[in-house]
Amino acid sequence: MASPGISLAADAAAGKAKAAVCAACHGADGIAQIPGYPNLAGQNEAYLVSSLKAYKSKQRNGGQAAIMQAQASGLSDDDIANLAAYYASLPAGGK
Repeated sequence: MASPGISLAADAAAGKAKAAVCAACHGADGIAQIPGYPNLAGQNEAYLVSSLKAYKSKQRNGGQAAIMQAQASGLSDDDIANLAAYYASLPAGGK
């Protein structure tokens, strides 16, 4: 059974193309090079979708929320699903 809010047709390749802007803070391979920024590689797909949607709706605050809210505001639901699929597909340790 699929999790609510997760697109079964998520496209990791499209997510990779969309992830270029994410790399500045979260690293090109999803492993953050900046202390305090979370690694996205290998993260749970449903968690990433939930987090991005919460940033987009401004329900998630604290830390770097203002930056993430601005980034997420331009993402469609398909973009969010694709980004989540991409980062979830990466090995958690990077490379």
